[in-house]
Amino acid sequence: MNQDDLIHMGGDCMRYFEIGQRIRRYRKACGLSQETLAGKVGISVTHMSHIETGNTKLSLPVLAKIAEELSVGTDALLFDEPKLDKSMLSAKAWEILDSFEADELPVAIEVLRALRDAMAKRHG
Repeated sequence: MNQDDLIHMGGDCMRYFEIGQRIRRYRKACGLSQETLAGKVGISVTHMSHIETGNTKLSLPVLAKIAEELSVGTDALLFDEPKLDKSMLSAKAWEILDSFEADELPVAIEVLRALRDAMAKRHG
């Protein structure tokens, strides 16, 4: 890795390859192709590919658009351990719950409870 692969931010170095790999991981978790995400963000597929491989530097507006399309904060893409904003996550959870029809809500809530219980057992 050479100096061009890094950008200094607040005393830390940003590694474009690692940022690109996090973008790829979130993109795949969302079930999106590079082509689909690139179209939503307004960049070429080649540019998206170069971002994910760390072969190009991405601008802040592109980073923000990618994060928005992947429904994550920019911290999740920039850093190994994203800083969780509980209020933002709660708002997203409410947004999802609000999208259910009234008769679907009890099932959604039961699924959330089962998930919570399973995670508690896993971590307990």
